[in-house]
This record gives sequence, structure tokens and C-alpha cells, in this order.
Amino acid sequence: MTLRAARLNGAARSFWHTGASGTPCPPEPDTLNPQTLFDAQHQRSRHATPPSVAERHDRLARVARLLDEHTTALTNAVQADFGIRGGRLTEIADLFVLRAMLGDLRRHLARWSRPQRVRTPLYLMPGRGHIQRQPLGVVGVIGPWNYPLQLTLGPAATALAAGNRVMLKPSEITPRTSALLAELVARHFAPDEFTVVQGGADVAAEFAALPFDHLFFTGSTAVGRKVAEAAARNLTPTTLELGGKSPCIVDASCTDFEGAALKIAHGKLLNGGQTCIAPDYLLLPRGREAEFSAAYRAAVARLFPRLEGNPDYAAIVTERHQARLQALLDEARAGGAQVEDVGPPAGEGRARQLRPVLVFGAQPSMRLLQEEIFGPILPVLPCDTPDQAVAHINAQPRPLALYWFGTDTAARDQVLQRTVSGGVTVNDTLMHITHDGLPFGGVGDSGLGAYHGETGFLRFTHQKAVFVQSRWAMGQLLYPPYGARFDRMMGWIRKLL
Repeated sequence: MTLRAARLNGAARSFWHTGASGTPCPPEPDTLNPQTLFDAQHQRSRHATPPSVAERHDRLARVARLLDEHTTALTNAVQADFGIRGGRLTEIADLFVLRAMLGDLRRHLARWSRPQRVRTPLYLMPGRGHIQRQPLGVVGVIGPWNYPLQLTLGPAATALAAGNRVMLKPSEITPRTSALLAELVARHFAPDEFTVVQGGADVAAEFAALPFDHLFFTGSTAVGRKVAEAAARNLTPTTLELGGKSPCIVDASCTDFEGAALKIAHGKLLNGGQTCIAPDYLLLPRGREAEFSAAYRAAVARLFPRLEGNPDYAAIVTERHQARLQALLDEARAGGAQVEDVGPPAGEGRARQLRPVLVFGAQPSMRLLQEEIFGPILPVLPCDTPDQAVAHINAQPRPLALYWFGTDTAARDQVLQRTVSGGVTVNDTLMHITHDGLPFGGVGDSGLGAYHGETGFLRFTHQKAVFVQSRWAMGQLLYPPYGARFDRMMGWIRKLL
């Protein structure tokens, strides 16, 4: 272990998650020491020729083969880690998104990799300028547990497309998926191309302290701050994909409550509510609570005719996470909030399938309205006007996502123009993350930087400015000694500006 990692170990235990059993994962063998793996990748990145477009295509093709040849094993591993999370859910929520991302990268890779011509000012002609797009070098990716394939292999594949070497640290909360990823990546890639590092708090701390050329983290805001702190010691640039309390607004102009409730329920309950861009709370016109409650209840029944043992309705990932959610509900009930169970009974014991819940009358001081929920609990707050919605949202840290339902475009534009969020979906939920032409990322407490599509490619790319001077350059006319000729030239240049 490096000296820097040793210094970080004590602090690391306070913020890195432990294993799914609640105990730290055992240290990895020395052959998988993060420093050793980093040194190998760093040396190759500094001494080898940057990979060609053809080589990058080959690496993306290998990621695609990894998914295609081992789909069943991957979905089974995710199922085993969650307890209940069906293969079809993993197919749509992880693998479909990954395959779409890989297709987008492969279609546009050649164009994105080319030098970019730029306009040259008249006073610099006949010289020429262009932007050369180069790999950064070694990229570190720290992935979360909630979508353990999409949110690990997605940024890793984007970094590979940009020509980088990649080290991936998946979450120890999903140990079977992480172990399988390590095995499959080792089959398809050399360690100095792409490698997976497993382990708990000590390994994670050492990983974050490595002097990567870029460090990409997906997880909670609290842990993101610690990652940024560790990276700052090396001046490592970071992308932080975090979370927060993403609002969902049902405007007074919304007439299709049934349709809106179905889309809100889907966005809220996908993966058991364990989605960073899930609607965290609902702003609803006062007096329409009963109407929405009935529509939401019908939507849940349509999506999940049964809950207990239903593989489409994911379990809460660990008992610790389930206990936290139950504590939020207990505090709300004790404080006088109205807690409505929605849908049929769920397997809330060892199966950890928490029943969907609507909460009315929650107070601002309650943890339910202070913390990101990350579960199937939806607080409903009264909100009568766009001004009230804007005021409420702007009083909170900036969210990762915002959702708006209605037909009044003026009200919609007022909310979108006066609030700042990572992304927005109008008249649906979650959809902006699936559009590879749109950047995905947070702002403020919900994140730093964005990826997906060309935005992601550029996130892992150095854009080097190149100016090629002509033998007929006029710049020498501005060299000292300064005098009348200089004054004439500057007068001419000022007219061109």
C-alpha cells in the first residue's frame, strides 16, 4: 500500500460503504494492488502510441461481446446481490442502456476523433489552427451498486472510446456482480488496457488517491465530497455523478392524472426506487391529493399486480438500507404525517421488498424531506402556482433531475428557466438519461461534469490547441523595436477586430 493510501485509510472507513454483510471486504491479493495496476497502465499510456480509431473500435466491440456472451451470468449475479431483481429488469435498466451507448459511440467515434478545424482570424493568416483530440491517459471509474453494470461499464466504455486506459472500482455492496465483472474484463482485456479492482474501504481509499488523469465517480453527495478531496491532493480532475432530491411537478394544467401517475410510479419504483434520478418528492396542486392517490394506486396495481416475490419489483439492496427507509417512515408517522401504503403487500421481511408509500403532510424538518430517499417512498407536497414550485426548488440544493407534467407551456418554461437542475424530462420521468444526444450530469450538490454521447467522449479527451505558422506570417511586423510601423499595424488590426 502506498504512503498516501495509508494516510487516507482512517478517514476512508468513515465514508466508504462496507460490504453487503455490513463488514469490510477483505483486502485483495498484492497482484491486484491498485498502485501496481495503475503503474502498469500509466507506463503504457506514456510510452505507447495512442490507440488508433480501429483499436478503439476493437475495444468497444470487446465490451459488447462481454455483454452478449455473458448476459445470463451477469443478470444472475445482479439478482443474487439484490435478492430479488429479475433478469428482465436488469436487461432493460442496465444492458439495454449499455448497448445503446456502445452503438452511439461506435457510430460516431471516427468523426469525434478527428482533428477539429477552427476559423483563423484574419490577422493570423495565412497560419492555420486546429484542435487535436487526444486521450487523457489513465481514467479511474468508481461505480455504484444500484445499476452495477450500466453505471460502471458505461463510463468505462466511453473512456475507452476516447483512447484511454481504464481502472474500474465497482461497489462492494454488490460483490457477486463486481467479482464477475473482474473475471470477464480480465478475459477480454489486458490489464494495461482495462482492469477491475475489487475490495472494501481500504482499497477504495487507495484507488481514489491514485494520480489518475481523470477520476469518474457515481454515488452519494457525501461520498462524492470525499472522493473530490482525495483527488484534489493530486490535482486530478473529477467527474462526480451524485444525487439529491429530484422534484416532480404536476402543474394545474395537467388533465391526464392517470397517465401522469403511471409515468411517475414507473420512474419512482423502477429498481425499487433505488435510482439517482427517481422523482424524490411530488409538488401537487392543493386539493387534488385524493385524485392523485387513487391514480397512483391504480398505476402501481397495473405495473405490479403483486409485489411479494415479483422479480419486476426489486428488493432493497441490504438490510441496512431497508432499516434506513423504515426509520424515515417511522419519523414521519411520529411527526403527524399521513402515510399511505400503496399496492398489495410486499415481502418486507428478509426479502426486503418495501411496499410503495405515499406520504402527505410531511414537515420540512423531517429526514424524509432533508435526505435523498432512494426507495419507494413518495412525499406529496401542496403547490398551487409555478412561482411556489420555483421558490421551493430554489430553496434546496440543485437537483440531479426535474420532472414537469402539464400542458401550459408558459408555466413549464417559467419553471425551466428559473430553476437549475442536471436534466429535465417533460411529461414523463427518467427519459433524458436514455437520450445519448443529451449530456447527463448534475450541478452543484448533485454533481460536477456530464457524460453520454459526444459530451462523454470530450469529458475523457484532451483538446490540444495547435497553431501552424506560415512562412509568410505577419507577426514579425509587431516585434520590437516599436515605432511608427507598429502603430500603423496596430491601427489596421484594431479595424479587423
